[in-house]
Amino acid sequence: MNVRFDGKTVLITGASTGIGRATAIEFADSGASVVVNYNASQAEAEKTVELCGAKGAPTIAVKADVTKEAEVTQLVKTTMDKFGRIDILVNNAGTLVERKKIEETSEELWDKVMAVNLKSVFLVTQQVIPIMKKQNYGRILNMTSVAARNGGGLGAGHYSAAKAGVLTLTKNLAKELAQTGITVNAISPGIISTLYHDKYSTPEMRENFKKMIPLGREGKPEEIAYAVLFLASDFAEYIIGETMEINGGIWMD
Repeated sequence: MNVRFDGKTVLITGASTGIGRATAIEFADSGASVVVNYNASQAEAEKTVELCGAKGAPTIAVKADVTKEAEVTQLVKTTMDKFGRIDILVNNAGTLVERKKIEETSEELWDKVMAVNLKSVFLVTQQVIPIMKKQNYGRILNMTSVAARNGGGLGAGHYSAAKAGVLTLTKNLAKELAQTGITVNAISPGIISTLYHDKYSTPEMRENFKKMIPLGREGKPEEIAYAVLFLASDFAEYIIGETMEINGGIWMD
């Protein structure tokens, strides 16, 4: 199966590191033009651009806080000015922000986690839909989490709730857009070796996580990227509203 995206443009939110970077590189290697969105990590985003460029792909980095409508508008405009189309949207931006038990979670923290993980999907998707409708073609991939299925680890109630929202929103969008040439699906990573767990999970937590994974190891960012490319490809054109679990067996559905 040879998955190619020649002539197509992919916009990836939160693509400076981790899963976003791996996904950008895989799309670049498959012939797509790539837009690397970032908010604070400019140096890392520029490194992603460099890595994509090494694959011969036209690639740009665009700074935008995707929790803010005005900045999303500018992100989409910059993409269209540069490439003239958006064929694939990967809503990857998201983070835990901080581990807190629900009784210790402030309203500010709750709102921030909801904004970066769920509101961002709404804002970017809303602005990309008219473009894809005009093209009669589009692929939207939303990044949820195994936490949406199992409630997440301790102190991740806000995050797991937000990611469950992404999962459900994916299904609604898939129904709304089914007749437009746009497909919508989600990818649900398990425990993946990224800066996320370096920052928010202790070594002891990670060892305990690995003991729960039938394959006995954390996943690699590239293993998530492969699933994204499949769902974005024509091989998956009859799949809509699905959430693909990529977790080494920690959750089986």
